[in-house]
Amino acid sequence: MHVLLVEDDAVLADGIRRVLQGHGMAVDVVHTGTEADWVLGHSQVAVVVLDIGIPGIDGFEVVRRLRARGSNIPVLLLTARDAIQDRVHGLELGADDYLVKPFATPELVARLKALVRRSNPKPAELQVGRLTLDPFAKRASVDGQPIELSAREWAVLEYLMQQASRVVSKQQIIDAILPWGEEMTLNAVEVYVSRIRLKIADAGVAIRTIRGFGYMLEKADTP
Repeated sequence: MHVLLVEDDAVLADGIRRVLQGHGMAVDVVHTGTEADWVLGHSQVAVVVLDIGIPGIDGFEVVRRLRARGSNIPVLLLTARDAIQDRVHGLELGADDYLVKPFATPELVARLKALVRRSNPKPAELQVGRLTLDPFAKRASVDGQPIELSAREWAVLEYLMQQASRVVSKQQIIDAILPWGEEMTLNAVEVYVSRIRLKIADAGVAIRTIRGFGYMLEKADTP
């Protein structure tokens, strides 16, 4: 579960980050509304924890821009303000929930998990040829026989299957599978694709290299 935390108080942000990471969540932290708006326009996250009173554009404007782009990423607002109209305004703009500071961290964790559950119903299985991926259980199989994949191999294969029959570049793969702020080289993508090819060699699936563009996963030609 990938969380974007937007909080300008560095001490509080670090404390929240540690709590969420302790519950198995991946957490990116930014401290201004401008940074948050950029990240949300260029990266995929599961949920946003957003302080209203942040530098740059405020939390309200971050939500407004997010919804104007058509994104349905769940947003939980954090505020030290007691005025009911501020909470109402945030919800009217498209926020999904709020917590008033100070708050209990177990409640924050529970609310985030509930928001993600409501916004992400069980994903459908992906299938190309005889290769099947279950995104919910994180299992890959060929004719029912499991395939052992590392976390990065899984992420690359899942993205390629989501984009089946489309050409995707190495950079698109990197942008899709990595949390914002992490890095991966183009050569590393080649290595993961090479390993995946070996593991799905008998699955009736081909990952074709489209020279100068990237890769395309499709059902293999049958003799």
